[in-house]
Amino acid sequence: MSKAGALDLATGLGGKIDKSDVLSAVEKYEKYHVCYGGDEEERKASYSDMVNKYYDLVTSFYEFGWGESFHFAPRFKGESLRESIKRHEHFLALQLGLKPGQKVLDVGCGIGGPLREIARFSSTSVTGLNNNEYQISRGKELNRTAGVDKTCDFVKGDFMKMSFPDNNFDAVYAIEATCHAPDAYGCYSEIYRVLKPGQCFAAYEWCMTDSFDPHNQEHQKIKAEIEIGDGLPDIRLTGQCIDALKKAGFEVMWSKDLAVDSPVPWYLPLDKSHFSLSSFRLTAVGRFITKNMVKALEFVGLAPKGSQRVQDFLEKAAEGLVEGGRKDIFTPLFFFVARKPHSGSQ
Repeated sequence: MSKAGALDLATGLGGKIDKSDVLSAVEKYEKYHVCYGGDEEERKASYSDMVNKYYDLVTSFYEFGWGESFHFAPRFKGESLRESIKRHEHFLALQLGLKPGQKVLDVGCGIGGPLREIARFSSTSVTGLNNNEYQISRGKELNRTAGVDKTCDFVKGDFMKMSFPDNNFDAVYAIEATCHAPDAYGCYSEIYRVLKPGQCFAAYEWCMTDSFDPHNQEHQKIKAEIEIGDGLPDIRLTGQCIDALKKAGFEVMWSKDLAVDSPVPWYLPLDKSHFSLSSFRLTAVGRFITKNMVKALEFVGLAPKGSQRVQDFLEKAAEGLVEGGRKDIFTPLFFFVARKPHSGSQ
């Protein structure tokens, strides 16, 4: 895992955004969301700009706290967060039945932590699709360091309109990424198009569960906190994902919310009542130290103005995620494997 330090956090804040423009970017990003008067349709219409701003603003925070893989995982007792994240990635590769030499697509790949892990685990060539220039430049740097730059690469593009030819990949996966799509059917249709017939698409999706009540104000507040803190235009129900897959032409092989049987709650790393030395930066104490460090870095000019505001909405997201998990109304671990029929062509 990457061990980004305080200076890396400060210099990386804002991504490709000019440091003098970070504060205005934060303000524009916030206005997309309910907490600041924004609405769902505007977020969906402007999803590319919103998600790009989000990842320019938060990637350094993510890498500082999580390492190279920005996702949750089901976890066994006695297992570290890092171990669970690797196992989660290996599980996905095994469910796809990846074979050496295959061409694989990672949709919404971040800085490529899972991409590198899955490529090494399965001896495959993985292409990471990402619409954020800063994450791609960071991912390429990490690929070179890991020695996988000859077999793995990144392509800048929008997963709603990919540049790849039809029937191009032996497997496609997405890890907590297609939740950023304004329309699940549109995104899954593009994945269907670039996947070879008879091959599979697997994903971990962020979803509201059947326990979510859209008329419950507390539930709505939690949902809104997750949306602003994680760059989401909306959060779909699990059933809506399955319906979108079928509409796109996929055969759903199996699906399950992996959070249900996890011996250790997936949200534990963010829970303020939890303390861990191995994932210290994610704990309440670690986040408090980071918050004050960012405040100091911004004060002396090493971090751009607006950095504290980014830390604030990430903290709000952490609170929403923990409450959503505790109340069983949200999951980041809705997993499915879907196959493109041999006769399929779109």
